[in-house]
Amino acid sequence: QVQLVESGGGLVQPGGSLRLSCAASRSIFRPNVMAWYRQAPGKERQLVADISGGGRLHYADSVKGRFTISRDNDKNTLYLQMNSLKLEDTAVYYCNTKPSLKYWGQGTQVTVSS
Repeated sequence: QVQLVESGGGLVQPGGSLRLSCAASRSIFRPNVMAWYRQAPGKERQLVADISGGGRLHYADSVKGRFTISRDNDKNTLYLQMNSLKLEDTAVYYCNTKPSLKYWGQGTQVTVSS
């Protein structure tokens, strides 16, 4: 059974921080590169960051130095620590494999606003 459950979003002021979590089913999580994506209103979904099973990292230029992706292979959980948040980070954030599955979870809304 496919499971991708995102949590941790919310409303935060510019410059603030949030930590997102994603609980995934083991069959998806263990063998795959896992990633965070986001979709802002009226825009296409974009890749934010990804991490391999061995810990190799990749970040979109727009979040480098501010976001940190990590994974707990024992808990089948993916994390995204977001610091120095900007207005343009406002979006629904999703986790998935990379490349992504056809199935997507419900996502978690992140709103950065003063």
